[in-house]
Parts: sequence; structure tokens; C-alpha cells
Amino acid sequence: MTKPKIVILGAGYGGIITSKSLEKLLKTGEADVTLINKHDYHYLTTQLHKTGVGTAADRQIAMSIPELINPAKTRFLKAAVASIDINSQEVHLEGGDAVPYDYLLIALGFEVETYGIPGVKENAFEIRSFRSTKIIYHQIMKQFNLYKQDYDPSRLTFVVAGGGFTGIEMLGELADGLPKLCKEHDIPFEKIRIVGIEAAASVIPFFPKQSIEYTQRVLEKRNIEVITATKILECTPEKVVLENNLEIPTRTLIWSCGVKGNTIVHKWGLPIEKGKIPVDSYLRVKNINNIFSIGDCSLFMKDEKNALPPTAQVALQQAPVCAKNIVSSIRGESLKAFEYHHKGSVASIGLMAAVGKVGNFRLSGLFGAFMKQVIEARYLFNLGGPSLIIKQHFGVSREQVKETVKQ
Repeated sequence: MTKPKIVILGAGYGGIITSKSLEKLLKTGEADVTLINKHDYHYLTTQLHKTGVGTAADRQIAMSIPELINPAKTRFLKAAVASIDINSQEVHLEGGDAVPYDYLLIALGFEVETYGIPGVKENAFEIRSFRSTKIIYHQIMKQFNLYKQDYDPSRLTFVVAGGGFTGIEMLGELADGLPKLCKEHDIPFEKIRIVGIEAAASVIPFFPKQSIEYTQRVLEKRNIEVITATKILECTPEKVVLENNLEIPTRTLIWSCGVKGNTIVHKWGLPIEKGKIPVDSYLRVKNINNIFSIGDCSLFMKDEKNALPPTAQVALQQAPVCAKNIVSSIRGESLKAFEYHHKGSVASIGLMAAVGKVGNFRLSGLFGAFMKQVIEARYLFNLGGPSLIIKQHFGVSREQVKETVKQ
């Protein structure tokens, strides 16, 4: 009897944890598992701001997939997905190869939402992937070098569009990392200008007043300008145009204004609602029993009106349930309905401060920063046990991840 073939598309939080869970759940020889990802590394999305400013080694953020999985239980395939054929049950790769499946998991993550604002797609720098944030770092280096030639202050002005956790983490990391980079390039740090722009009334909407005020104080203390309740109208290579006749001359606009599901899935003949793949309570694509979808490209309704947000926490909770349901499908057992339990959120504002909420407890300051580190360490533990935590903190390779980036 032919073993069932399980294919996982994407090695982000959802895809990699599902594959690790399958390694534990499946009996030897019970199924063939193939994990497909376009890069040979898994990156920590919640730490990408560090790559953007160069405050962490590449391998602390982008970890080798072959080193994370058990090659005896999971086959890794470095490839880009072109399409899937539901009728023939095949995944078609760029280059023409086809990978057959009996059970398919789509966990292809997100794309950046630009809201149609002119010039953003062409000129802004995205916090989207390891590669895209590495481009931010190269952009900073490029502007430092050009500043020495023309002394144009716009080259030393760094604007972060969008508040929320991603935005304030990027602002904090710039404040942490730029002084060292300035020293290395013999540029006075006092010439640097860091600006955060948010369309809502505060940089972290939906948070308690005390948390908002604390965040504002930390940003101001670090000489970060914050412009709230103001929309961006346009972005050019030389400036950002805002409401109220405001303009900020800058060569570096870092975009963190929201995400949407990966639009590649729109072309595959799958049901699409609100730009994402709708799934049932068992994380199966609606009306298709052998295709599952989790994470940012899936639409899981927590009630009749509201969907779960595109966060790492959601994907990490969905992954083990999805793995269990795939195994249960193979064995003909009953499936488990997914239930999401929000465990709180913590965002760093540089290395020494953070803000967040866990249950009814507000976190801030050094304790908040410590809890942020605990959360990241817990993920590493789930991914590779104590040895991975030790390796990432003390034995990580300083070799750069080889990427082709636009200089």
C-alpha cells in the first residue's frame, strides 16, 4: 500500500511547527512528509527589525531549515511554488517539476498592504521577510556613504510608517543601532532624524492609556519624533507627503502599515474570502477535506463577524492542531476543532524597554524587555529544545546568509 504524501507549503511559523509536530505524531513509515520553501532558512518574523539595523547576526534571525528538521522524517525541498492542481493533487513548482500530495498544507504567510498609496510599492522599504529587511540595512549603509559626498540631511532621516508593535519595534531598534553605525562611518549621531508616522491617534491603538503614554515617553526620551492622526498621501524617492501640507524629506521610508494574505493563492482555484483562504473549524479549506491552511493567508472566523488577526501567535497555536488533524485524517479518526486563546503581546522598544499586556497585567520597562526575551526563547525551545536556545545565544555562526540584495 502506498504511503500517504503530506506536502507543506511554506516554512514560516505555521509551516515549520506543523512539520515538527508531524515528526512527533507520525509513526515510522506512516506517511511521507515534504516541506517546500523558497529559501533554505526559517526566519523569526518577530525579530526582523534587528536585521534591518544590523543589531543581530544573520543566523540569529535566519536559521537553516535542514538543521531544524529531522531528515529521516521530513524531506526539505528548496523551491518556489507556481500553482497547485486540485484535481490531479499536485503542487507545481517554478521550473516545471510537480510534487504529488494526498494531504496539503498551505502556510505561505503574508504580503505587505500598501492601501494603494502612490509611490509606496516603488519606493518604500518593507518589513516583510529576512531578505526585505536586509535590504533596509543596505539602504542605511548606502545613505551613510552618499551623505559623506553631498551632506544632504534627507539621507540621515529615517521614517517608519505605521505604529503598532512592528512600527515601534523598528523605531526602537533604529534608536539602538544607529549610534554604533554612525560611529563606524564617522557620522555625528546628532545629525540623525528618526520619525514615526501613524494614521491613528496613538502609536499603539487598542492598548490601555497607560501603555500608550509609556510608549510615547520612551520614544520621546530617545529623540524619536512621532506624528499621529496623520495619513501618508504619497511617497517619492526623496520625500514623504502627509496630510495637512506636511512633507518629510527622506530617502528611507520603512513601511509597517499592515499586511494581507499571500495573493499567489488567488490563482489556484481555491475559495477566497476577504483576500484569504477560508477554513473550517478543523483548519481545512472550506469544502476540501484534504487541503489545510493556517497562518496569515488563511481566514479563520472566531465569530460571525470577526476573523483572527495575522499574527505569529495565531499561526503557532494553529500548527500543532493542524498537524494532529492531518494525522487523524490519515488514520480515519475524528478531528479536533481549533480554539484560539490570546496569551498577550509584548513589543520591544529597543533592547532595554518594552510594552505589552499578558492577561490583565500590563508590562513595561526592563521587565517587559525581559518577558519579550522569554517569549522568544520559548519559541526556540519548541523549535529545537535547549540546544537551539544555547546555540542561538552563544554559538551562532557569524557568517552572513547569502542573499542577492539591491544595493
